[in-house]
Amino acid sequence: MTEFSGTTAASSTLHHDVTSTASRPHAPPMTTGQRVRAAMQVASGNMLEMYDFMVFGYYAAAIGRAFFPSDDPYAELMMSFATFGAGFLMRPLGAIILGAYVDRIGRRRGLILTLTLMSIGTLSLTLTPGYAQIGLLAPLLVLCGRLLQGFSAGVELGSTSVYLAEIATPKTRGFVVSFQSASQQIAVVAAAAIGVALTTILPAPTMSAWGWRIPLLIGCLIVPVLFFLRRNLQETEAFAATHAPPKIGEVLRTLVTEWKIITIGVLMVLMTTTSFYVITAYTPSFGSSVLHLASRDSLVVTLCVGLSNFVLLPVFGALSDRIGRRPLLIAATLIAILTAWPAMSWLVSAPSFVRLLTVEIWLAIIYSAYNGAAVAYLTEIVPPRIRTTGFSLAYSAATCIGGFTPTLCTWLIHMTGDRAMPGAWLSVAAACGLVAALFARPYKVQAGKIS
Repeated sequence: MTEFSGTTAASSTLHHDVTSTASRPHAPPMTTGQRVRAAMQVASGNMLEMYDFMVFGYYAAAIGRAFFPSDDPYAELMMSFATFGAGFLMRPLGAIILGAYVDRIGRRRGLILTLTLMSIGTLSLTLTPGYAQIGLLAPLLVLCGRLLQGFSAGVELGSTSVYLAEIATPKTRGFVVSFQSASQQIAVVAAAAIGVALTTILPAPTMSAWGWRIPLLIGCLIVPVLFFLRRNLQETEAFAATHAPPKIGEVLRTLVTEWKIITIGVLMVLMTTTSFYVITAYTPSFGSSVLHLASRDSLVVTLCVGLSNFVLLPVFGALSDRIGRRPLLIAATLIAILTAWPAMSWLVSAPSFVRLLTVEIWLAIIYSAYNGAAVAYLTEIVPPRIRTTGFSLAYSAATCIGGFTPTLCTWLIHMTGDRAMPGAWLSVAAACGLVAALFARPYKVQAGKIS
């Protein structure tokens, strides 16, 4: 195992961070109450981003029929999931461009910018007429909206996580940063609850025709509230006190220099994104299209998964503050490797609501244990000078793979005939996470030097 100690160039860069505080005004330290309010304000926008992603995943079949009509239901679903995944391809570009910009202008202004772009993407999907009304223009507009959402999301998670990490104390960082992921679970629960209500009230043909737009419209209606919340954010003390804005060229050079750390970050996040999309966005389609369970049952399971994650993520985040990040990461990945495929095989051998709920909750526990430590750890292994850009790039590059989990699982099942393949894919991602956990080390600054 190798500890990444950085390079001479990176060392001098970080030394510059430490010694260049005079030119920037110091932000007053946050009180405990201010930290709590700031965490809620930041997490609210992150919730909207994930809410939109969840709605797209939940109603992938209906969106496929609306924008990618075909005589083959498999083709419709694949095109819909491919469009869902296309947004992830824009994330690395957003991470580099917007990440470098945020590292220059500050965490607060960056969070407002990403919310603006995200809102435009959501609005385009909500209002675009179907293929039957405007033809080929419909899927093109939807694709553009997804690409814009992906571009924004490329730095949204990074900005949120870095902001939370920088307002937390060292002894509470895991707990505080876990609210980034916990806020996403509120989105999972909200989208699933709305889905359960709509499938109860509206008949299936209506849901397929236009009912799926209602959850997206609800997301658009809460955007003004989120803008108000983020406008009142206070800049982090760490950014205001120690940060000299880097130029984009400098950011890119540092990214190249620290490629080993970024690679470790990608492997670490691959487990997070894969497990998250297996137990959330993919569950409704998997339950109805693969297991042939009622759509409402699959949404109820997803709702329970979101509630479970919401409770467990802060618990495991706090546990990582007490026992360390690596023990949790190693334990969670080993358990996933050993149990994911057997659990999924047990489920598909006799599909039922109870079995689906049992397996998904088990995988949710593994996800919460891993993610409760992983997100905070990623903020700690990335060089402070490019913390937003580095975190966002690692996260975004991983989601280019993990974000296609619904698409990949649908294809693997179709090609192999084995409905348990999502468990096999999750085991592969867990193996990547295990490698990352074994090799990653915090990136420390001591007296201007990296150790």
